[in-house]
Amino acid sequence: MSGTFENEIKRGNTEKGVRRIAYEVIKDVTANDAYANLALKEALNGAEQRRASSVTALVYTVLENASYADYLIAHYAKGRVQGSIRNILRIGITELLFMDAPDHAAVNGAAELTRDIGKAKLCGFVNGVLRAIARDNAENRLFPLPKDPAERLSARYGIPKGLTGEYVNALGLDFAQDMLCSRVHELTVRAQYPFTTDALKAELEKQGIAFSLGKYDKNALVLDGGINVAELPLFKEGKLAVQSESAMLCVRACRVSEGMSVLDTCAAPGGKSAYLASLMRNTGSITAWEVHEHRTELLRATLDRLGAENCVCKTVDAVYAQGGEKYDIVLCDAPCSGLGGGGKPDALIRRTDEGIAELADIQLKILLNAANFVKDGGALVYSTCTVSRRENEGNIERFLEKRPDFSPESLAWLLRGEGGGAGENENAAFSEKRGRLGIQLFPNIDGMDGFYIARLIKTEANHK
Repeated sequence: MSGTFENEIKRGNTEKGVRRIAYEVIKDVTANDAYANLALKEALNGAEQRRASSVTALVYTVLENASYADYLIAHYAKGRVQGSIRNILRIGITELLFMDAPDHAAVNGAAELTRDIGKAKLCGFVNGVLRAIARDNAENRLFPLPKDPAERLSARYGIPKGLTGEYVNALGLDFAQDMLCSRVHELTVRAQYPFTTDALKAELEKQGIAFSLGKYDKNALVLDGGINVAELPLFKEGKLAVQSESAMLCVRACRVSEGMSVLDTCAAPGGKSAYLASLMRNTGSITAWEVHEHRTELLRATLDRLGAENCVCKTVDAVYAQGGEKYDIVLCDAPCSGLGGGGKPDALIRRTDEGIAELADIQLKILLNAANFVKDGGALVYSTCTVSRRENEGNIERFLEKRPDFSPESLAWLLRGEGGGAGENENAAFSEKRGRLGIQLFPNIDGMDGFYIARLIKTEANHK
């Protein structure tokens, strides 16, 4: 490829460039297990904002619909489809079905992309598959999804069949489908102490950046439009943090106050530790653990930027950590399947039922070990950014069987606006779906990432 075109691709200044950058990011995610947000950040360094937004929208929409694209590819493309061509077909199908691109633009764009990556001999194949899909879509006769509800939801939304079956049985088919088609793309920010929420509102208004208020936490501000937050002076000065309202509610559940001692067992990239520090006004102490050294460095960089002066970062494996120190609050935001409908669409191409079972076992080990660091009368807060009973309510049940010296505490107050937000009104009818031992947030009824949060209080009874 010519140097001129290579530069256009890097800047994203042509439609061809948008597709090519998206292709490279998707390839990195699917072939190298890269995280979509990090791959996008690297690929879009220096790109013009409008084009960066176009690439991001294409990448996320492709990943969110990759399972359905693969389902159609299996029907319309006979024989084995190599990885590079599969990703091009995924892009073409996404543009055809989910991004309102004209049929000829999506088909021709995919063919051009095939040539650009050195696969010119397969242009006819790509063209033929996409034309057949475009034709059948126009005639309302696309190859149908499976009739079985769990299989249908799995094929359409990329969730493992065992989990979609769980959704249908526990939540009902209509609710499950509504939940799975709800995707949260809003960008939520908050102020970092000593900067205040009122000061942040005033500064955003001054800069002409539109925002709306969060639903449950008064500090959550949802930005309108494609703002490159990292370029804002507020971000660079550590006055503003990007954080979903669900993650903020997880921190709210800790109910920290000034002077407390807190342990965050799985802390990278650092947003929750930083919010804890902000709510504590940089008093007391926060010990932040992360298992991998490179992620500890990421954690440290986040906390340094945000001026979280009461945080100490350590590289520690939360499964095996030992020590006699006890804390007022222990936060266990465990690694999870990430199927909460938020900003982790790459999770949809990584998860299997077997993998979710393995994650649930690891989470329980972390939770059980974290319990050893809680003071008598202190609280252990458990959270995940997913909707999965095995990882959520099921793990709390297993934990309580092994640790009867802990008792669940109601978190209904979180949804009543005691964090300063408007609170829950119409969602009261869904309380039975929230769970018994904690609360499950849903993207379709809460308008935010699906999160599970439980708060467990340690009694003074000795655990044998």
